Amino acid sequence: MSSDTSIAAAPAASAAPARTERAVVPHSRQYHAWLAARRREKLQIVAAQIGLVVAFLVVWEVAPRMHWVNPMLTSYPSAIWQAFVQMVRGGELGNHIVVTLVEVVVSFLLAMVLGTAVAILLWMSPRLERVLDPFLVVLNALPKIALVPIFYIWLGAEGSIYAVAVAVALFITILMLYTGFRQSDPNKIKLARTFGATRRQILAKVVLPSNVHTFIATLKANAGLSLVGVIVGEFQASKAGLGYLIVYGSQIFRMDMVMAAIVILGLMSLAIYALIQWAEFRITRPAKRGG
Repeated sequence: MSSDTSIAAAPAASAAPARTERAVVPHSRQYHAWLAARRREKLQIVAAQIGLVVAFLVVWEVAPRMHWVNPMLTSYPSAIWQAFVQMVRGGELGNHIVVTLVEVVVSFLLAMVLGTAVAILLWMSPRLERVLDPFLVVLNALPKIALVPIFYIWLGAEGSIYAVAVAVALFITILMLYTGFRQSDPNKIKLARTFGATRRQILAKVVLPSNVHTFIATLKANAGLSLVGVIVGEFQASKAGLGYLIVYGSQIFRMDMVMAAIVILGLMSLAIYALIQWAEFRITRPAKRGG
């Protein structure tokens, strides 16, 4: 009797994968059709984005030439390109780009390192968090531009640029990371405590690994904030950099120079963001494969 049951069960067990395969096959065409529809949708979105950019550039080129707007105030794309080529040939543009890029990278790294350290300290010491919380909120809400003259007096021209950029990005870094640390999975933390893990071990084994996406989101936010802080600092006190180029161009009514510097800033911001996106892909892809 038992042998008959086992014999009957064997075909049933072997038939289970066959039923699964038969269930998947009818949906394969639908899946490929869905993928094709997704690709078409992405292409349509990209085409619409390119169309908007082209239309904007055409209107921007035509409007000043037809004197619908004052060309002294808006310039136009062909004049901006000519100014860009002229600055490249003169050799001055490369120096301005390098100066701003170095200031952005250094400020970005300082803000991330200091912000991460403070966020870890706050998580390790809840009492310290309760003491510092209102001060961090106030400092984060404080307009950092108001600190530029103070930093200039304290640190000089070059030091004030880094100080402003770090101040712009630091407090949002602390708040974003600490909020992510506090929202870590409480069940995992309780389980670690059950096995006798210390707070430092919980931080290293549970909190930090579960906040990879929080770190990446903070990196993305700081990429733009550091750039903003550097440009604000260069507006106030700088003899080189894209911020200086914008101020100098506006003083001599060279809007083509101003717009060229702004376009370069946009491309620089896009490049930094793309680099962070690439890093995110490289970091999270092994985790997705493992999952």
